[in-house]
Amino acid sequence: MVGLVVVGHSRALATAAVALAAEMVHDRPVPIEVAAGLDDTTFGTDATAIMDAITSADRGDGVVVLMDLGSALLSTELALELLEDGVREKVTLSAAPLVEGLVAAAVSAAAGATRQEVAAEAANALAGKQAQLGAEVTLAAGTPSDPPIAVSDGTASFVLRNAHGLHARPAARLVAEARRFDASVELRNATTRSAWVPAGSLSRVATLGALEGHVVEVRASGRQAHEATDAVLALAGRAFGEDSHDLPAPAGDVLAAGILPGQPASARDRPAPLPPPPQHWVGSSKAGGSDNSSGSSTIGASSHTAKATSTTAEATSPKPADIPSTVMNGQAASPGIAIGPVWHLQGGTPQIPDTPPQDAATEQHRLNDALASVRADIEAVKSVTTQEIGPAEAEIFDAHLLLLDDADILDEAHRRIRDGETAPRAWATATERTAAAFQALDDPYLQARAADVHAVGDQVLRALLGITAAPLNREGILVAPELTPAEAAALDPATVTGVLLAYGSPTSHGAILARTRGTPAVVGLGPAVLEVPDGAFVVFDGGTGEVVIEPGADRRAAFRERAAAQEQRRKHAFDRSEGPAVSRDGVTVSVGANVGSVADAAAAAAYGADMAGLVRTEFLFLDRDAAPDADEQEATYRAIAAALGGRRITLRTLDVGGDKPLRYLPGPAEENPFLGVRGLRHSLAHPDLLAIQLQAMVRVARDHPVDIMFPMVSTVDEVIAARRVLGQVPETLRVGIMIEVPAAALKAAAFAPYVDFVSIGTNDLTQYTLAAERGNPALASLADGLDPGVLRLIDTVCRAARGHFEVAVCGELAADPAAVEILTGLGVHELSMAPPAIPAVKELVRGLDLKEAAARAATALTLPSAAAVRAPH
Repeated sequence: MVGLVVVGHSRALATAAVALAAEMVHDRPVPIEVAAGLDDTTFGTDATAIMDAITSADRGDGVVVLMDLGSALLSTELALELLEDGVREKVTLSAAPLVEGLVAAAVSAAAGATRQEVAAEAANALAGKQAQLGAEVTLAAGTPSDPPIAVSDGTASFVLRNAHGLHARPAARLVAEARRFDASVELRNATTRSAWVPAGSLSRVATLGALEGHVVEVRASGRQAHEATDAVLALAGRAFGEDSHDLPAPAGDVLAAGILPGQPASARDRPAPLPPPPQHWVGSSKAGGSDNSSGSSTIGASSHTAKATSTTAEATSPKPADIPSTVMNGQAASPGIAIGPVWHLQGGTPQIPDTPPQDAATEQHRLNDALASVRADIEAVKSVTTQEIGPAEAEIFDAHLLLLDDADILDEAHRRIRDGETAPRAWATATERTAAAFQALDDPYLQARAADVHAVGDQVLRALLGITAAPLNREGILVAPELTPAEAAALDPATVTGVLLAYGSPTSHGAILARTRGTPAVVGLGPAVLEVPDGAFVVFDGGTGEVVIEPGADRRAAFRERAAAQEQRRKHAFDRSEGPAVSRDGVTVSVGANVGSVADAAAAAAYGADMAGLVRTEFLFLDRDAAPDADEQEATYRAIAAALGGRRITLRTLDVGGDKPLRYLPGPAEENPFLGVRGLRHSLAHPDLLAIQLQAMVRVARDHPVDIMFPMVSTVDEVIAARRVLGQVPETLRVGIMIEVPAAALKAAAFAPYVDFVSIGTNDLTQYTLAAERGNPALASLADGLDPGVLRLIDTVCRAARGHFEVAVCGELAADPAAVEILTGLGVHELSMAPPAIPAVKELVRGLDLKEAAARAATALTLPSAAAVRAPH
C-alpha cells in the first residue's frame, strides 16, 4: 500500500487533517506520517523529521508527500536529497491542496492504487470545487480514464431494521461508510416519499425521518457507484452495527426493583413515556402528607444517597423563604432516590454580541480554530467516557464529532461568513436550521437528536466567544434545561446526587449517560422546574418521575426511610462482600466479576470479587491499527492480576469477528454476523494472532493463577485445534470453553476430555435458543434467560459436568436475583457478573438452602414460560 506523509508548519493542523482523512478509511488503515511543526506549539518544518517520516511511511509501494506552503516544500526537497537513492526514487511530491488532497490520496491508497494514481487523485482533489464554481477543470496526468460504471436500474433499497430508526449512531456509521467511496451517494425515504438527500451529510440523512420498517432507497453515481451502493446495503443488513437497543441500567444499587447493578435495562424495565407535564407547578395541600409518599416500589438509590439524606445536609442547606410544598411529575429517566438542595447549571445558548464582522478570512479562521478546539475537547471526553463508563456509551460522541465535519452545516456557515456575517452568527444560524429540521420530524427519538445539534452548536459557540463552561460538580441536585452528553459524562456521582431537567427525554444521550453513571434523573418537567430557586430542598424518585419541592415533614420522612432502607441493604452487603458466599446448608458458591480493563479489575476487588470469572481481552485489540504484541498483552494481563490481588483470573481469548470487526483484519460482509466468523472460529482462522495471545497468557500463568477460556465453541474439533495451538501449559493452568451455542450445551459431555471447566454465556445462549436477538426491545419479554428451554440446556450441561468439570455462568443471568436460586439449584457453583452486583448476589446466596434451591430448579424446568418461572412461589 502507498504511504502518505503530511508536511506542514502546524502540527495541530496536520494532525487534524490526518484525523479527517482517517475517518474516510477507518476500516482500511493507510500508513500516514506527520512531519509538521517543530513541536506541539512551535510553527516550522524540519528536513530530518520529514526524512524519518518518509522512511516510516514506506511499506514497499512508495510514498506521496503533501505539503502546505512556503518552506514546507524547501524542507521536503532537502529531505529528498538526504535519502538513499533507492528510497528517493519511490517518493512523489504532490502540489495538491493539503486537506482535500490528503483525503483523496488516502481513499485511493486504501483502494490499492499505485503511487502515480494516488498522486493523480490528490492533484484532482479540487476538480469537484472547480466544476461547482464553473471553473475549467483540468485533470492531472495519470488520471484513470475508464468510463463511469452505469447502474442498470438506478436505485436499490433496504428495509430499516433498527428499533429507533436511522438515529444518530447508525446514521453516523452510514455517513462514514458512504464517504469511503469515490461516488456521490444519495438516499430517500421511499415510505414517506421524501426528497433525495446526500448520504455524506449526517444532518441531512437524519432528516429523512427513517423509522423501523421504512423502505430507504439508495442511488449512487461516480467511479465507485456500485461499490458504494453495495457497501451501504451491506451495512444496513447488519443494522448499522447496532447489537443492543437496550438502554443501560444505572450502576447504583437497585435491589428493591429486583434488578441488580450492571445489568442492561430491558424494555420491560424501562418506564413507559409519560405525557408531557403541565407547564406550571401543581401545588398540593397534601404534599406534606404521607398517604401518597411511598410511590412505586421500583427504587434504585445509588451509594451516595446516604450522604444526601444526612440531617447535616438538610440543616446546612439554604432555605429560600416562602416556597410552597409542590409536586411535579416528569418522565422517569434514571432510577434512584435523590434528596438534597437544588443548584442550577448556568449554561444554555450564549448570547451573540452585536459586533461588526472582521474580514471573511479572519472570521473563517475564528470558526476553524473553534471547531478544532471543540473537536479536541470532545475526543478527550470520549476517551474518559470509554475508560470510566464503557465504549458503547462513548459512541455517543462519534455523532458529535461527525457534526463538526457535517458538510451541510459547514457550507452554510462558510457561505454566511462570505456574505458578511460574523463567525458566531453564521455558525449559530446554520446549526439552528439543522436542529429545527430534526425538531420538525414526527418521531420522538429523532426529535431528541436536535439536542445533540444544540449541544455541539453551543459548544462551538462558547469556544468562538471565549466563554468557559460552567462548573458541573456542586453538591446537591442539578437543575438544567437539558444536559449534553459531555456534561452528563463529567458529573461526579459522589457530589451530584440527582438531575432534574426541564426538557429532553429518557432516550436522550444525556439521560443515557446519567443512567449509566447511576445518577437518579427525571426529565421533561417543563420550564417550571427552572424557576425552583437555588437551595430549595427537593426529594424525587427517578424510577417514577415523582418530584417534590420543599416536601412536608411526613413526606420527607417517607423518602428518607425508603432511601435509608436501601442504603442499609447496600451497606450491609458491601461490608460483607470480602467474605465467601456460603449457603445456609454450607455450600460455597464463588462469585466473581466480568471485567474489560484494569480499572474494572480494581473495581472488582473493591466489591469483593472472589476472582475474575471473565476477562474480555478484546478491549486490547479494538480501535487500533495493529494487534498488540505478546509483551503488551502480558503486561496488561499481569496488571489485571495485580489489581485483583492475586485472585484467579479467567482470560477469554479474543472474541471478535462478525459484529465486532478488527480494522487490521477486515473480513467479508456477513448477512448475519451473529452466525458468522466470530469467537474461536475467528481465532482459528488467524492462528498466528491466537498463538501470540496464548503465549502471553501462558507467561502470566507461570506465576499467577490463570484460566484460559475459548469463546463461541460449537464443535469438539474446534477445541482440539485450539489446544493444539496452545501446546504444553503449566500444571496450574486450567483450560475451559464458553457454552453459548445450544449444540455445545446438548453435547457438553463430549467436551469432558478436553476441558477443566465450562462457563455458560447466557446472553448468547438465550438469543440462539429462542431465536430472539437480546438487544431488540420488541423481543424483550421473549429473550429471557429463565425460559425453561434455556434452563433445560443449562441443566444438561450441569448433569454432564458431574465428576468431570466445573460449571460457571458469566452471562447477565448470573446477577439476576430471580435466577440465582435456580442456577445454583441446577448445580452452577460459580457466578460472574458486573462488579457492583457482587455484594448483593453474595447476600442472596447466603440466604439460600441449596437443597431447597434444587427442588425449586426442578420445578422450573417443568413450567411453560419464563414468566411462570419468575412468578412468586
